[in-house]
Amino acid sequence: MFKKILVTGGAGFIGSHLVDALVKEGHEVIVVDNLSTGKRSNLNSKAKFYEVDIGSSKLKDVFRKEKPEYVFHLAAQINVRKSIVDPIEDAKTNILGSLNLLENCKNYKVKKIIFSSSGGAIYGDTKIIPTPETVIPHPQSPYAIAKLAVEQYLDFYYKVYGLNYTILRYANVYGPRQDACGEAGVIAIFSEKIRQNKPITINGNGRQTRDFIYVKDVAKANIIAITKGSNNLYNIGTGKETNINNLVKLIKFSIYGNKPNRILRIKYKSKVNGEISRSCLNINKANKDGFLNNSINIFEGLKDML
Repeated sequence: MFKKILVTGGAGFIGSHLVDALVKEGHEVIVVDNLSTGKRSNLNSKAKFYEVDIGSSKLKDVFRKEKPEYVFHLAAQINVRKSIVDPIEDAKTNILGSLNLLENCKNYKVKKIIFSSSGGAIYGDTKIIPTPETVIPHPQSPYAIAKLAVEQYLDFYYKVYGLNYTILRYANVYGPRQDACGEAGVIAIFSEKIRQNKPITINGNGRQTRDFIYVKDVAKANIIAITKGSNNLYNIGTGKETNINNLVKLIKFSIYGNKPNRILRIKYKSKVNGEISRSCLNINKANKDGFLNNSINIFEGLKDML
């Protein structure tokens, strides 16, 4: 059965892929995005678009007019390093903006909200790798603190107001339309540098690891959350670690194959405060509940992206 769905951040990297998938399934989709990082070129022509900030009082007008049944919340300040430099600005969007959205969801009787959280940031440095949802989070950046705060607000709105939710804690997402912004865009950044035969800068020694998941798998997991996982949270990743040094080699191979004349030039800088050493998500729970069926491995994903 087709549904009326609002997507915040629907002109962004992940949000636009989700909107495309929802439209393809026949749902009526409304996009809310302030275009601070989202792009008009990412917008699906079959979705209705409102250029509105999630923290604005104008968001109420969108809810009053459209009355969405389901809400996907992806709008955010996504740069971990920026959140460290300016935590107040980060909180304005990621906490206060999210609260404004939740108030509208409550007031206009939304059936369910699906929240894009961050497994790649929330857990912090932990001894349990891959990390399951049962590990107590130790966020090491204002960005991660804000994501965890919104998760707890969601639980409050469910218990007090009956607003259903599903939380998806993403690993490091990559794919087409990725903005070369902060660590989240590391594959896009490295790919461009390698194509231009420019040196690559790596913060730290390059042995830090991340769990890279393809954006189309993330979009599928979101759609599954419409009917599954109510009032629960799930890690959305691959369960596999890739260190940054090996990632660079994989990208080079994906672009040029085994051409010996292509030499990688790498510059190493000091580790950035707030960035964790190892990150990999345990996805047993998501697999069990059908969120990650037939997911794409990094070799296939890089080939498709590049």
